[in-house]
Amino acid sequence: MISDAKKRADAKYKKATLIQKKIDLNRNTDQDLIEWLDGKVFSAYVKQLIRDDIARHKEAQQ
Repeated sequence: MISDAKKRADAKYKKATLIQKKIDLNRNTDQDLIEWLDGKVFSAYVKQLIRDDIARHKEAQQ
């Protein structure tokens, strides 16, 4: 069992350091995306896509 102090500490840490972004996928129209993402670590995958996009934009600006 997790103590109340631990729960409060975890909540404080999350509030200070994390930002959560949400995506909704429609089972009817986004089935291709759902299947593609199956088995992947979603947050790591999205972060890498964004970092790749940032790098491409920086290269295009030079």
